[in-house]
Amino acid sequence: MDYLRDLNFPGTFPYTRGVHPTMYRSRLWTMRMFAGYGTAADTNRRYHYLLSQGNRGLSVAFDLPTLMGCDPDDPLSEGEVGKCGVSIASLEDMEALFAGIPLGEVTTSMTINAPAALLLAMYVAVAEQQGVRWADLGGTVQNDMLKEYIAQKEWIYPVRPSLRIIIDMVAWCAEHLPKWNTISISGFHIREAGATAAQELAFTLYDGFTYVEEALKAGLDVDDFAPRLSFFFNAHSDFFEEIAKFRAARRLWARELQRRFHPKNERSLWLRFHTQTSGESLTVQQPYNNIVRVTIQALAGVLGGTQSLHTNALDEAYALPTELAARIALRTQQIIAHESGVTDTVDPLGGSYYVEALTNQMEASAMEYFRKLDEMGGMLVAIDKGFPQREIREAAWHYQREIERRQRIIVGVNEYTLGEDASLDTLVIDPAVEKRQIERVQELRRTRDQARWSQALEDLHKAAAGKENLMPPILAAVKAYATVGEICQALKEVFGEYQEPLEL
Repeated sequence: MDYLRDLNFPGTFPYTRGVHPTMYRSRLWTMRMFAGYGTAADTNRRYHYLLSQGNRGLSVAFDLPTLMGCDPDDPLSEGEVGKCGVSIASLEDMEALFAGIPLGEVTTSMTINAPAALLLAMYVAVAEQQGVRWADLGGTVQNDMLKEYIAQKEWIYPVRPSLRIIIDMVAWCAEHLPKWNTISISGFHIREAGATAAQELAFTLYDGFTYVEEALKAGLDVDDFAPRLSFFFNAHSDFFEEIAKFRAARRLWARELQRRFHPKNERSLWLRFHTQTSGESLTVQQPYNNIVRVTIQALAGVLGGTQSLHTNALDEAYALPTELAARIALRTQQIIAHESGVTDTVDPLGGSYYVEALTNQMEASAMEYFRKLDEMGGMLVAIDKGFPQREIREAAWHYQREIERRQRIIVGVNEYTLGEDASLDTLVIDPAVEKRQIERVQELRRTRDQARWSQALEDLHKAAAGKENLMPPILAAVKAYATVGEICQALKEVFGEYQEPLEL
C-alpha cells in the first residue's frame, strides 16, 4: 500500500481517513433518531421529548400510505395509516408535525422517495410560516428512487419521470436551499433487502454516479450540486467489515467522481454519510440482545467516520419504538460519544493492517461491480435487466441458508436459545388514528379555497406535461392545501405508473 496515495491524512484526498481533518475532536456526529407514528400531533410530542433528551437532529419516518403517495381515505391505505410512521396527507399535517419546533435551528432528515418533492415543499412552506429564510434551512430528503427499483419497491412513477422530478429538485435546491442535502443516496435499504456489504457499497455509489450523469444531462454543473449530495449506509454486525466499507466508500467516491466528472470544487469529492444500525439484524428472540447488537453497529459507524447516526431501538423487531426503548437507543450514542474515548483521536483504526487490508478488499469488490455495470450500459439498463435485484436475491438466499445450517450463529435464534423469550411492552397504534386522519383530510377538502386548489393542480398538470421545473408548481399546490394523493394523481395522469418486469 502507498500510504500517501491510499490513506493520506484525515481531511485530504482520497479521504479514506475522513472528510474533516479533526473529525469528532472538534464536533460530534449528529445524533438523529428516526421517529414517526400515528398522527402528526403524536409524533410532534415524540420530537419534543427526543430534543429534550439531547437529540440533535430530527428524522421523519412516514407511514406506508404517505410513502406510496396515497391519502388516508384511499382504499389502498386501509389498515396502514400511522402504522409504520407518521401519516402526512397535507400541509395541515406538516404544520402540526413541527409545531413549536424552530426549523431555522434544527436540521431535519425526511425518509421519503417517490413523493419527496411534495414533502420538501411542505417543509419549506412551514418554514415560511415560521419566518425562516429558505437559505437558512438545513436537512436532507432521501429522494433516492433508484434504490427503490433495486430493493425497497416503494415507487409510483416510471424510472425516467422519477429522475426528472429528482433532478428538478436538485436544480431548484441549488438555487434556493443552499444548505439542503438534495439526495441521500441510500445503501441502507439495499442492505436490508439482503445485499452483502460489498454489494451495498457498489450499488449505492453507482446510483450516485447515475444521479450526477442525469444532472449533467439537464445542464447543471457538477460543482453546483455534488457538494450537497449525501449518502445513507447500513451498519451491520460484522464490526471490522463495516468500518472498512465506510472507509472504502469515501476513497471510491473521491477517486471515481474525479475520474468520471472532473469537478473543480474539492467539496464535490467529499462523501458525507448518515448511518443507521441494521434493522434486519434485530431479533424477536431475546430482544434485549438487540441493545448489544446496536452498540456494536453504532461503534462501527463512528469508527468509520459517519456524519450522523441513528441507533435502532431494542423493540423494533416487534413494533415502532416505545419512548423507553428510543431513549436507550439515544443513550447508546451518548455513551459512545462521551465515555468510550473513541472521539479523542481522529481515525483511531487508521493504519491497522487488518482494517486497511479489508478496506482494499472492499474497494476491489466494488470496482468489479462498477466494471460490470459500465459494460452493461449503466444502472438504468441494469435495473431493466434485473441485475442488481438478482445479485441481492442470491446474497439473501445464501445468508439465510447459512443461518439455517448453523454455519452462521445468530445468538438466541439458532444457538443459545431459551424455551421462552422475554415479553415486551410495545407501542400499539390505536385503530382510531386511521378514522381521525380520514375525517381530518375530508374536512380539509371541504374547507380549503377550492378555486385556488383547482388552479394549482391544473398548473402542475401542465408543468408535468411540459419541461419546466416542477418544484414551483408543486410548492404552489402544497400551499393551496392539495393533498399528497391529489398531487401524486395529477403527476400520474401525465407520467403513468411503474410496473416491475415480471421476469427479473
